[in-house]
Amino acid sequence: MSVTSSGSATYSDALEGSNAKRGLWSSRFAFILAATGSAVGLGNIWKFPYVTGENGGGAFVLVYLLCIAIVGIPIMMAEVMIGRRGGRSPVNSIRLITERDRLNPAWKLVGAIGVLAGFLILSFYSVIGGWAISYVGTTASGQLAGQSAEAVGAIFSGLLSNPSTLMLWHTVFMVLVMIVVARGVRSGLERAVSILMPALFVLLLMVVGYAMTTGHFGQAAAFLFQPDFSKLTTSGVLVALGHAFFTLSLGMAVMMAYGSYLPKKISIAKTSITVSVIDTGVALLAGLAIFPIVFANGLEPGAGPGLIFQTLPLAFGQMPMGTLFGTLFFVLLIFAAWTSGISLLEPIVEWLEEQKGMNRTISTIAAGGVCWALGIASVLSLNLWADVAPLGFIPMLEGKTIFDLLDFFTANILLPLGGLLVALFAGWVMSRQAMENELSLSPTMFNLWFIIVRFVTPVAVAIVFIYNLM
Repeated sequence: MSVTSSGSATYSDALEGSNAKRGLWSSRFAFILAATGSAVGLGNIWKFPYVTGENGGGAFVLVYLLCIAIVGIPIMMAEVMIGRRGGRSPVNSIRLITERDRLNPAWKLVGAIGVLAGFLILSFYSVIGGWAISYVGTTASGQLAGQSAEAVGAIFSGLLSNPSTLMLWHTVFMVLVMIVVARGVRSGLERAVSILMPALFVLLLMVVGYAMTTGHFGQAAAFLFQPDFSKLTTSGVLVALGHAFFTLSLGMAVMMAYGSYLPKKISIAKTSITVSVIDTGVALLAGLAIFPIVFANGLEPGAGPGLIFQTLPLAFGQMPMGTLFGTLFFVLLIFAAWTSGISLLEPIVEWLEEQKGMNRTISTIAAGGVCWALGIASVLSLNLWADVAPLGFIPMLEGKTIFDLLDFFTANILLPLGGLLVALFAGWVMSRQAMENELSLSPTMFNLWFIIVRFVTPVAVAIVFIYNLM
């Protein structure tokens, strides 16, 4: 039991008692699986390989790893710490902390921004998850075998232009997420990630093993790990910083929500570092899985978002056993998206349980249903509403569909803003004694973390924030 800086144990007792009723992760390993499941998503397997390809390979990877260390891990520690300290949903955790330490109650908006960001992201993330589900059937049925680039492109275009098909798979993905979240922490989240994450790792290793047979594995490894700083631009550095932030599910209130279920005896620092290392390892393995296949077929490693749904399907269609391993790859993509989708829905469900007194099932149906309905706008913006640009009168948003706007607004505004405010809250507002109690670090390590989260991280995130807006 931790004692607050005022010497009173009442606050901690109340939190631990309420946490026991809400449910806790059964072990440190369970929390690591859940947090890694949130962090390992489409950002690792879809976005990381193509942004690496766009920004020159190894030099970008080095900068990305540095950004994980100076931005990712400190903010993750801060978010988990705030969640565990408050013992409630992100909004109410910060509210309780501000009430107890007589701080400005407006800081609870930090939690609200994160919850909103995750909710909006899930609405269009579910649509992309639906693409992966669709491609399992497309690949397994052999439709990609021997197809030309034009034919493969036509398959993807045909999917996007069919609102009923997109709606079906968007619905299936959202239902999968809701089924897990409705079952709660132990029976739902923990049980799901204990199955999905090991399966994801096995599938990823199988695809990497397949990539090693292409004859271009050495070229891919050199591309990923041999830095060429002549190809690294200022823009590339900022992309690495932004992606390091996005890939760890920071700024979405996810780690606060998961931290609220974390037992007091578990080290926040060790756990955050472990999650970050595993997440980064998965991103690098995804690169080693994808780039040998790309190089073996003479394709472009910086092919943008189309790398996963056009470039790779073309490669799988031309390679021996491509149908089998292409199918496994898209199953892998579903698992990655599913675990992340679960974490994005959890904060708003947790808040509805506390604030509105709903039981777990009803709050999941309510939150998931609204999120699914919002996702319909993203579905239609890919076809019937493709020419609709709601904020097109603003120069920087000209031509952006609803899908594009949701992506832009969350990735470029809400996430960095949320992360910046978390760093400021931990570095400048929250009680130092309370943070020392929660983190349980040596004085030297705490001071190092405190200096980074107080001075370095806010500046780094602010730079990304301003750059994205410009």
